[in-house]
Amino acid sequence: MLSRPADPTDPPEGRSTTVTLLRWPAEADRREELAADGRPRLLVVDRGDAPPLVWDDLEDWVRDPADPVEVQTRLQTLAQRSGPTAEAASARPTLDADGIVRWAGRWTSVPPIEARILAPLLDQQGAVVRRQDLIDGAWPDGVASERVLDGRIKHLRGRLRPLGLAIRTVRGIGFLLEEHDEGTPA
Repeated sequence: MLSRPADPTDPPEGRSTTVTLLRWPAEADRREELAADGRPRLLVVDRGDAPPLVWDDLEDWVRDPADPVEVQTRLQTLAQRSGPTAEAASARPTLDADGIVRWAGRWTSVPPIEARILAPLLDQQGAVVRRQDLIDGAWPDGVASERVLDGRIKHLRGRLRPLGLAIRTVRGIGFLLEEHDEGTPA
């Protein structure tokens, strides 16, 4: 029989590395609360009950009675997934007021116009941002063309590549920012 850690309800600082053990399906509501808070959880599936669909990488399950070695291994894996390194890897890139872009422990600076182009791409990372929206945001006086935007995007691509970020062109629509895959051109 498995038991809970001494006090699994301690509030986390950032993302918690304390893995909470839950009975499944008896504690389904608690599971949802912990998932919403980004807390790691190991579900102990009662004998005869169907295991749950796993929602995210901060969750796993074992069937009761479970092998203690398996339980310990799953607890350690969940703790590692939720630790500071995992949090830093999954964090979104940021752009501060001085034009410094930070991501994955690295940084680069960008000039003001490129920062105004980059801001909506960061805000909507993974989604397409229309060309005209980027032009309107970067040049509110309306003095730039699509050709000027393309030149600035080219410079931004060069600045972001060392951070592991890429700006992709979506032909006829706009651009999107995503993590750079080493196997594909930026």
